[in-house]
Formats: sequence, C-alpha cells, structure tokens
Amino acid sequence: MAETIFALVDCNSFYCSCERVFNPLMAQKPVVVLSNNDGCVVARTDEVKALGIPMGAPYFQIKDVLKKNDVQIYSSNYTLYGDMSSRVMQILSGFVPDMEIYSIDEAFLSFEGFQKNQLTQYSHEIKNTVLQWTGIPTCVGIGETKVLAKMANHIAKKNKIKTSGVFNWLDLSTDERIHYFKNFPVQDIWGVGSKSAQKLNALGINTADQMMNARPSVIRKILTVVGERILLEMNGQSCLDLEKDIKDKKQIISSRSFGKTVTKIDDLKESISNHITTAAEKLRAQNQICKNVTVFIQTNPFKNTPQYFNSASMDLMSGTSVTPKLIRHAFVLLEAIYKQPFEYKKCGIILNNLVKKDFLQTDFFGAHDTLKEDQLMRVLDQINRFHGKGTIKFASSGIDQFWKMLSEMKSPCYTTRWGELRTTDF
Repeated sequence: MAETIFALVDCNSFYCSCERVFNPLMAQKPVVVLSNNDGCVVARTDEVKALGIPMGAPYFQIKDVLKKNDVQIYSSNYTLYGDMSSRVMQILSGFVPDMEIYSIDEAFLSFEGFQKNQLTQYSHEIKNTVLQWTGIPTCVGIGETKVLAKMANHIAKKNKIKTSGVFNWLDLSTDERIHYFKNFPVQDIWGVGSKSAQKLNALGINTADQMMNARPSVIRKILTVVGERILLEMNGQSCLDLEKDIKDKKQIISSRSFGKTVTKIDDLKESISNHITTAAEKLRAQNQICKNVTVFIQTNPFKNTPQYFNSASMDLMSGTSVTPKLIRHAFVLLEAIYKQPFEYKKCGIILNNLVKKDFLQTDFFGAHDTLKEDQLMRVLDQINRFHGKGTIKFASSGIDQFWKMLSEMKSPCYTTRWGELRTTDF
C-alpha cells in the first residue's frame, strides 16, 4: 500500500489578493477587506499585519490608522472571491487525481504514489501555475498527514523568503523536524482552539514538541479523542482521509444586517425575498427540496431603542425548491411576527428538513413542484449563472433596496458581470 502524503495549498491573504489581481499598482501596498456593512477587518496583507492591526478589528476604531498609513480599503465582494476561488481549485484539480476543497482559499491534495524526491519541485510548479494563471499567490505545505501538511503550510507562510512559499517535512532529518516542533506554538496546531491552547499553556505545554511529549491521558482530557488523533497525525500516522465528496447542506441560512434601520414591512419583505432567492438557488444546486421554512427578524441589540426578536416556522407537506412558492410561505410567516413600531436591524430565513428531490415520497393530495415549474427555475438559474447574479429577479425583491448592507468601497465583479469587465487604455 502506498504511503500517504498530503499537500495543503493555501492562498495568501485571499480576499486582498483578489483585489490586487485587478489593481496591479497595489502589489506592494497594504490592503484590508472589511466584513458585511464595512464593520470589521476580515482580511489583511502582511503589510497591514506589520502595522499591528489584528483580524476582526472594528473599522471605526482603526480608520485613522489606515488612512495615515495609506492602506487600501475594500468592502467585501464575495461574488468576485467565489469565482476566483473556483478558478484556483480548477487549476489544482489538474495536478492531482484526488483533492479536498477545504475552504474558499484552501485545498488538500493527495500526493500518494508520487516520487518523494520530486514533491518540492512539483509544488513550486503548482504554486507558479496558480500565480501565472490567476494572479493569486499561494503557499504549499507537504507532510505524511493532514495535520503535518497544515503545520508545513503555516511554516511556509511565516517564512516566505526562506521557503519560497513551499515547505516539505519529507525533506527534513529527524533533528530538523524536532527543531521546528520546538518552535511551533501549540495554538497554531490545526484542531487546537484558543481555549484549549490556554489550558495546555497552563500545564506548561506551549509548543508542538511539548505537546507530543506530554502524557496522552492529559491531551485526551483537554482535547478529547480529537487530541489523540492530532498526536498520531503529528507523529506521521494518518488518521484523517481526504473528504473528496462535497456534503450536501442539512440546512441553508441566509441573513444579513441592514445598512439602515427598517421599520416598514414592505422593506422587510424585499429583504426576505432576496434571502429566499439566494437560498433557493443553493437548494436547487444540490438537487434538494425544503420541507420547513423559518423566518426571523430582530432589532439592534447594541442600540438604546425598544428591542424585539421573533421567529416563525412552517412545515411544507410536499416540500419545494421553487422560489415563488418559498417567497409566499415566507411572507405569511413574516406577517405573523412583524410588529410596530420597532427599528429592525436584521432579518433572515432558514430552510430546514432538506431532502433529495429524487428520493421524495409523494402523496396524492400534496402540491408538488410541476415539471413546468422545475424547468422555469432551471432556466432562471442558468441565465443568472451566465450573466451574473440578479440579472433576472422577482419583483418582490425590490429595485432601490435602500436597506442593503453598506458596501461603500466595494470593487466591481470583474469576472462575473459583462458590464463590470476590467478595461485598459493603450
């Protein structure tokens, strides 16, 4: 049986890198990307990290510091990031027979059966190809297990100049490995959360080396059976296989805070309609139907105004994935919980009890989705997928949408909307 070898490819400051691709003059400038409603920092480049600005820092608190240091600021553009991620993952899939997309900017590759002495060079080729074809810089970590590959990637990122973005445990001697383990903080080990790290630190376990030399019973008590697996993986025994099949979601949630407070039910309906539209697209992409809908609304808990939160659910006897049907059900629920006079800050929907459309047990009296409805939704999804999200939408979703989240510094959707293609003057 071939020895397991994994590589973790991770995009560097992914959201910021996506913004830099279409603005080459920012290649060496500090960049941050803000969360929904421009609330806090969700991505930052190395230059911003050097300024001491932490992840999650509220924008209003660091606004002056960013301006003083000429930091380029962007509102999050998830449409752009999602499309760029798909391009990166498609390139990676061409280099290996098996891979696991771990997150929007990370993927595990299987190097099982590859020539060991060529893996570092091959990883540089992967890294250079992704950069050349997409403009996204990456780092690659290689190890006999997924935990070691994660640790290797962390080392490659922390020492980009020395490693050139690739770090391979297989190239090291036993003494060299011990050296890196002794200098690897326990809180940076994949699977060890911040609270668990604090408990380990209290026992004098501060590094990966100290964790490996601790009594297994101590690690199990703090990290449960997960901790035992981490120890085995750090010792080179693979316990975590690639998850090659993307698991269907058990529920789909769509919610977002408003850029401005909302008081009218018609404005709430527009927002709910948009959330249903987004969730229903995901539902159909999984070939599923929904048999339960939940709607919730809430005021701003951080504002000194009357507070209100409520939710309501509805079981759907036959289930559906047709957007207009789901919108009608959601409006019934919203009308049941809406109250005046409150200033609403957020609303959302949850699609529960999801089942495969092909496996649905029908009944004689149920109002099932018809072939015509399915075909209509299929055409709608194809148009919006090709021409850009929201090209065709339901009237109930509104036009002005003054309540939308703040995105005052959002970049164009360069790769998914014809009207926002990048242009240059020669």
